[in-house]
Amino acid sequence: MNPATLTVLALTVSVAAFVQGSSGLGFALIVAPVAGILDPGLLPVFVLASMVPLNLYVAWRERAALDLRGAGWITVARLAATPGGLALLWLIPDRSLGLFVGIATVLAAAVSLAAPAFTPGRAAYVGAGAVTGLTETATGVGGPPLALVYQHRPPAELRATVAVCFLIGEVASLVLLFATGQGRVQDLGPAVLLLPAIAAGAWLSRLVHHRLDARRMRLFVLLFALVSGVVLMLGV
Repeated sequence: MNPATLTVLALTVSVAAFVQGSSGLGFALIVAPVAGILDPGLLPVFVLASMVPLNLYVAWRERAALDLRGAGWITVARLAATPGGLALLWLIPDRSLGLFVGIATVLAAAVSLAAPAFTPGRAAYVGAGAVTGLTETATGVGGPPLALVYQHRPPAELRATVAVCFLIGEVASLVLLFATGQGRVQDLGPAVLLLPAIAAGAWLSRLVHHRLDARRMRLFVLLFALVSGVVLMLGV
């Protein structure tokens, strides 16, 4: 990896770690397009591996707000759906898959803008976990379903629960990718090399994360879902 590429990636992951550390979302949406442009071989292992230490930190920092019941149902459904996401990689062309998931995400976010506040239940948790297992393994973007489920919950609860769900799911996806030959040990090198940049962004996020109120967090969540849906539709 040449110095210019390394510098751009370091800046990108620092910003992404700050955004996700503050809001609980956004790392993959920021990093994946940049990494794909600089070196497509970085995907998906680089993004998944980079998020592991970040989500471990956020989960520990916000542990008091964790929705254990929701995280449990989401994780069970997510793990069950992970092989399905790998199958989608083999069966469906990348652009067709991204287009389908992107349209569904944009529609869900649009409906959420008009829908009344709700408290998620078992069906919502299982549905979000299953969709996340499919989309994150197949496309690298798994945040929107979880974001939409927790859009009316306190920001700390969203950050803690999404971090735990992401953490378990990322490890499962990496194990499956390596087990099926879709990932290589050397692919972990860039993520290890950029750990200081990730740590810097995560540390800075602790200065502002507690200042995000529920209304602003919900607007961010819906904007995040809309943007990620459009990114998937355009195949960026």
